[in-house]
Amino acid sequence: MEFSQDDFDRLLLFEHTRKSAEANYAENPLDADNLTKWGGALIELSSFQAPKDAKAMIDDALSKLEEALLINPTKHDTLWCLGNANTSYAFLIPDITEAKGYFDKALDYFQKAVDEDPENDLYRKSLQVAIKAPELHMEIHKNGLGLMSNAGSSATSKEKESKRQKSNDFKYDIFGWIILAVGIVAWVGMAKSNIPPPPPR
Repeated sequence: MEFSQDDFDRLLLFEHTRKSAEANYAENPLDADNLTKWGGALIELSSFQAPKDAKAMIDDALSKLEEALLINPTKHDTLWCLGNANTSYAFLIPDITEAKGYFDKALDYFQKAVDEDPENDLYRKSLQVAIKAPELHMEIHKNGLGLMSNAGSSATSKEKESKRQKSNDFKYDIFGWIILAVGIVAWVGMAKSNIPPPPPR
């Protein structure tokens, strides 16, 4: 997977956010906002990793976000990030039965975020997308596996390897787009949550 300049800039931004959050955590481990930023940055950074490393990074994000939720159980942006983390993790699992558990958790967290902040369009849209996520997962993995199984028996080993590589590239491309979409939604959500309140009248 090649990185564009925008990808590289995003990587630097989220790596800086991760490092800042880690330093802030050392000073104040009970800051739910900081833990949420840290978890969000880890979710974003996972999109730049191979699937195995991405899973480990999302696991780390889940632990940070769950820790933030222990501090503030009704923090809607943390609930929303937990929905994103579970969705991202589910798309890394080829088996829909196993992935479904993560999709169900994501749906639950998105619903809780909507319950806490019902006027938030981003949370409502995330909830709607989460309902369709298992169907999208099946389509993505069906197409990815379909490319690999079409390498006929008459194909040489080089042709099989080429098709396998194309299949892997396809999977990484799809995963990249999913993570990008989740990332944009996360970025917009964090940007909205950091807008200063209007001055009193």
